[in-house]
Amino acid sequence: MHATRWKNRVLRAVSILAACSAARLGASDGRPVPAPTQAEVEGVKAFEQIVAVLRHPRCINCHTATNFPRQGDDGHPHANLVRRGLEGRGVPGQRCATCHQSENNAASGVPGATNWHLAPLSMAWEGLSDRELCRLFKDPLRNGDRDPEAIVEHVRLDPLASYAWNPGATRAPVPVPREEVVRLMDVWARNGAPCPR
Repeated sequence: MHATRWKNRVLRAVSILAACSAARLGASDGRPVPAPTQAEVEGVKAFEQIVAVLRHPRCINCHTATNFPRQGDDGHPHANLVRRGLEGRGVPGQRCATCHQSENNAASGVPGATNWHLAPLSMAWEGLSDRELCRLFKDPLRNGDRDPEAIVEHVRLDPLASYAWNPGATRAPVPVPREEVVRLMDVWARNGAPCPR
């Protein structure tokens, strides 16, 4: 029993040392990676707080990697077998705008916002690591041709993004105020939009 426990501790220590050594070495050429700058530290700290918001169901349900929208806090498939369609706006006979109008419908419970649609698959966040999500945010080929400042403005002003904070009485909103998320995104962008290592 004690020998097994000791062996497990040794193996754990070896794996930790190996991970630390790998973190200090460059990914491709074996050269040491320089210590992060203060700007990088502040930017990454802000991004890590943003990620917690991005993984909230109000965001993930639309930024899904599936061929269908998700709904609810558990992210279950959309009712009535709704599908993404070619432009993320549903398929013929089941267009998003058929049910989702410009605002929440209190009588039916159907959520709404201007220009309701799924994010393109290139902007799917579901299942990504923090680093992968950050890299997606910075890649204009996958983020709608936006630089970090344009991403900040998207979160600050886009009516569809507004829904995350105003999902109607039956759904939980993103718990972090929108102004705080915008502030954190601005800190991230102003510090060079660094990604976690």
